[in-house]
Amino acid sequence: MSLTVVLVHGAYAESASWSGVISRLHAAGHKAIAFANPLRSLSGDAAALSDLLSSIDGPVVLVGHSYGGAVASNAALGRDNVKALVFVAALAPEAGENVPDLTGEFPGAPLGEHVHGVPQADGSLDFYVDQDAYHEHFAADLTPEQAALDVVAQRPVNAKALEEPSGPPAWKTIPSWFIYAELDRAIPTEASRYMAERAGARAVVEVPGASHALPASEPEAVADIILQAAAAVS
Repeated sequence: MSLTVVLVHGAYAESASWSGVISRLHAAGHKAIAFANPLRSLSGDAAALSDLLSSIDGPVVLVGHSYGGAVASNAALGRDNVKALVFVAALAPEAGENVPDLTGEFPGAPLGEHVHGVPQADGSLDFYVDQDAYHEHFAADLTPEQAALDVVAQRPVNAKALEEPSGPPAWKTIPSWFIYAELDRAIPTEASRYMAERAGARAVVEVPGASHALPASEPEAVADIILQAAAAVS
């Protein structure tokens, strides 16, 4: 059976952020699915992703960006068809950790100072990155023209998703690969190094000069590490 790569975007992004990666995966002969992450709650988002994974025949390489890494790790637990996890400037929480636990433990993540909340009918808040801060703090290595488009297309994340503690992580039982950005302003680089070491990553790549928006800004580097993972588990 052929291998399928499932790509999970994070907060303030959307499925099309993987376009450059997808074209490279297709060129290498792999199927790809860009999961539309609901960004509502960690457990609910992981359940929706788990439903998708259960529909796929054959081995899966599961890739998460940013908050999507937490969703992927929660969704993959106990799934025999998920053979590898790839964390792309992504969170890999331990059981009981939430997003602020990881982004606040190390310095260097000013993105949180540049978001605003929109009240929802259930009393929660949806968070958006301020439009005048998106380029500098989320996607500094994209062109101003591309960042101006991406900020308008950003998907908001609900406060419940950020605050909910993780369940048991799949990275303890499934081999993992990590790629992260030297100049990430959303997830501190030191946090990424810490999570990769804690997970016992098979390979770790730090992209010099890159921003948090790795899937869009460095699609070749991201595709390369996905293909490494795919080759290792095929």
